Amino acid sequence: MAVNKDSNGYTFAFAITLVVVVGTLLAGIAIWTKPFQDKNDEVKKKMNILKAMLPQEEADEISRKNAAEEFEKYINLEDAVVIDIDGVIKDTLAFDIDIKKQYRDKKLEDADRDFPLFVAKTKDGKTAYIIPVVGNGLWGPIWGNICLDEDMRTIRGATFDHKGETPGLGAEIKQAFFVNGWLNETITDENGDIVKFEVVKDKSGAKKETKVDGITGGTITSKGVEEMVNRCLKPYIAYFKSLKN
Repeated sequence: MAVNKDSNGYTFAFAITLVVVVGTLLAGIAIWTKPFQDKNDEVKKKMNILKAMLPQEEADEISRKNAAEEFEKYINLEDAVVIDIDGVIKDTLAFDIDIKKQYRDKKLEDADRDFPLFVAKTKDGKTAYIIPVVGNGLWGPIWGNICLDEDMRTIRGATFDHKGETPGLGAEIKQAFFVNGWLNETITDENGDIVKFEVVKDKSGAKKETKVDGITGGTITSKGVEEMVNRCLKPYIAYFKSLKN
């Protein structure tokens, strides 16, 4: 029996077959490449954590090739913890926490969110604490890591990154001139209570505590970093108080 290739039935059957075949191929490719994607995400995560705690010249030497090896020099994942919104330790692996995914899930209650904390040993034998942060910029998600000194309050390093901010404007949050504005700021006052940071446009950030100079033309993204840091640091204050006590 001859097949009428001009019929609607043939067109629909051909389209359905094509969708099934292409869908199957794409699913197979996704399954095959997932281990490589997971490995790539793991390496990027280690790079970002390291770059937050290392001096700039050493951070510049971190690459995909040496990230895993360098990570093990400074950070023991067995020392990492996960806390809840009240600063109480949870029985969860810190490195497995995807804070970006949790942040996107608006149905997730704050009480159910996980807050990972990585503990590092610096070259001079001091302890450093790395806190992952996530938020929103002008055009999409922003994220980073805040590294605290041994006193659990002084910012010794930081990294910020973005998905789609405007080059030359909001995208500048990852540049040293903006990141350096956060260094040596303290996240708590002398009583151990959290302080609120403000990103400003009047260039007073270098002169006033808890204020950081924003990016010209990138106000919304700068304010996004402000909100991100202030919100994400809160759960860790109670945990640090418990360590000090």
